[in-house]
Amino acid sequence: MSTENEPTPASTRGAIDLSALSTPDAPSGAGAGGATWTKRITQADLQAVVEQSATAPILVSLGAASAAPSVELDALVGRIVDSYAGRLGLVLVDAQQEAAVAQAFRVQQIPAVVALVKGQPVPLFQGAAAEEQIRSLLDELLQLAAQHEVTGSLPPFGGGEVEEPELPPLHQEALDAINAGDYGTAAAAYRKALSEKPNDHEAEAGLANVELLGRVQDKDLGEIRSAGAGDPDDLQAQLDVADVDVAGGHVDDAFNRLIAFIGRNSGDARETARARLVDLFTIVGPQDSRVVSARQKLARVLF
Repeated sequence: MSTENEPTPASTRGAIDLSALSTPDAPSGAGAGGATWTKRITQADLQAVVEQSATAPILVSLGAASAAPSVELDALVGRIVDSYAGRLGLVLVDAQQEAAVAQAFRVQQIPAVVALVKGQPVPLFQGAAAEEQIRSLLDELLQLAAQHEVTGSLPPFGGGEVEEPELPPLHQEALDAINAGDYGTAAAAYRKALSEKPNDHEAEAGLANVELLGRVQDKDLGEIRSAGAGDPDDLQAQLDVADVDVAGGHVDDAFNRLIAFIGRNSGDARETARARLVDLFTIVGPQDSRVVSARQKLARVLF
């Protein structure tokens, strides 16, 4: 998933979506309090949906209410979207009844799912898809949206209101610092949280995220990519390119770059690249299919 234009250096800050750090994962099904971010629409509702996509990405599922595969897919995608608690929305369109909407999205077969980000369509997938695949695509979508400064939260489309859970004090301190753009203070708060509770996985992920944001802040993407292309065995150049790739949503490119470097080098440079790769795994998430695949590739070059 990509756009034609790579983000400019100024947009690198915040390219990793940190809104997940503010709340724990919502349970499967409807969000907290029975809230849901799924609704069925007609052509008359489409303009309002386009406008909402300037706040947060909106998925559009085009199917047929009379077809079992469409109904099953809508149920699965709805449950997944609701677990993001407002960072995404989902609208359901009966493409047989709303042919004009299907034509507007140039859908060739149903069921199909596309997304809207600032009114611009982003194709996601057609036909059935596994939950792991869908979640991976949505995580990429959120990173793409962050590049375009679409990082808001949608009110529930239905059901109960969402109550904001209270964060541990050090996590709240880190979040406040992130919101202020003070990544150093945020990192210090996460490190203190880890010193008090070494198995605090949320603090570990938060620390990896803010350290990445600190590294890519105010960097010139053109200079970084030029340096990386000029010397494939320059450790710092390859680390820098991997960082901006993950920050920009090019996760596989970052992983493959560092794995290739590790395979060609030895000693301290090899170990430093491996440690950075592990940090990037933490940012993307251990259950992400791209991380699982990259771990397998890493094992092959190490052993």
